Amino acid sequence: MEWSTIPDDVQQLLSNIDEFIDCELKPIEAANPDLFDHRREFTRTDVERGGIPTLRWREVLARARRLSIEAGFYKYPFPAALGGNDGTNLAMAVIREHLAMRGPGLHAELSHEASVVANEPLALVLHEYGTDEQKEKYLWPLVNGEIHLAFGLTEPNHGSDATWLETTAHREDGGWVINGAKRFNSVVDVAAADIVFARTSGQTGKADGITAFVVPMDAPGLEIPYYHWCFNMPSDHAEVTLEGVRVPDGAVLGELGRGLDCAQLFVHENRIRQAASSLGAAQFCINESIRYAEERIMFGKPLSDYQGIQWQLVELQTDAEFLRNTIYKTAWQMDQATDGSSTEAKTSVTDKISMVNFRGNQLACKAADRAMQIHGGVGYTRHKPFEHIYRHHRRYRITEGSDELQLRRIASKMFDFSGSKAKAARAHA
Repeated sequence: MEWSTIPDDVQQLLSNIDEFIDCELKPIEAANPDLFDHRREFTRTDVERGGIPTLRWREVLARARRLSIEAGFYKYPFPAALGGNDGTNLAMAVIREHLAMRGPGLHAELSHEASVVANEPLALVLHEYGTDEQKEKYLWPLVNGEIHLAFGLTEPNHGSDATWLETTAHREDGGWVINGAKRFNSVVDVAAADIVFARTSGQTGKADGITAFVVPMDAPGLEIPYYHWCFNMPSDHAEVTLEGVRVPDGAVLGELGRGLDCAQLFVHENRIRQAASSLGAAQFCINESIRYAEERIMFGKPLSDYQGIQWQLVELQTDAEFLRNTIYKTAWQMDQATDGSSTEAKTSVTDKISMVNFRGNQLACKAADRAMQIHGGVGYTRHKPFEHIYRHHRRYRITEGSDELQLRRIASKMFDFSGSKAKAARAHA
């Protein structure tokens, strides 16, 4: 069996989502123009509270989420056991591309991962690894859109080299005491808890011995000294310190010493979707540039008549088409489980996920930059969305795995850095 086209049910879903956006979300945008026009960065940012999103902006995002839940779209990707539709990776790739291709808006405000269709990989992590108590307290409120959860992996001295993290946890009085710091710990301004990764055993630089903990945001010793002001504002990317934070054994998420299993599940789901979103953003920039080039008259004829303009857009469209096909194929391959779950299928295409993430994020930035150039002076203003798209998508060449990390993962598969070929040969010797 091979993938060939977008399934009919997904096509119908896109149509239904578009109708919902036009009927329910666009009126909210029209009623709050300063949150969506050239003033958006200023009206969304609470300068007095460290540059985090304003309460008004958070409420607008929450309102859109509630409407999407009521309409039956938000939970689509969740497992049926969580009230979802078991949305496939292929379907989610198509949906994420489609939403981003509509351009910036309340339907896919990606700077906060707010979307008509949920992108909540932590729900899958809790569903897979959470205890009954953790699911009751955090999973169900999360999938119902009632709470947020933060993800604390990156540290001041460690990003891509997560196995070298310096945060530690040791046993004491029947529980655990956590000490360390996290950086770019997003969403903590509104989160109910933070998923904190800490070393509980093992050697520095090794995956074994790192444990994930569900730490309530009100835990004594957990502090937020400041938020990082970023290229794209508002920012909810916090610096977090943990000094003598005490949690019970029940705070351990998944297997003790195997916390990075949780992280891998998170990033595999997130990276293919991020690649699709970047593709959609790139296609939006291409489409808007074509439209403008056909309307803009330069030296007595349309801008689109000039090969210098045509070829820039031809190159971008060619890259987008190659990327689209690879994303869809990779997402489809991720759905082909052979072991009763999708773990094996996902890890088998980890290099392809890195390829589309690397190329997708670069393409979004390249297309936004060229859209600004083709639109000229007005393209550089905030009255057009291209600078906003560029500033937002530029972050993904660092977060969710930097360009360099993605290249390393691809090389690892090509050159067998893990030694899997040698191990297989020895096993059959």
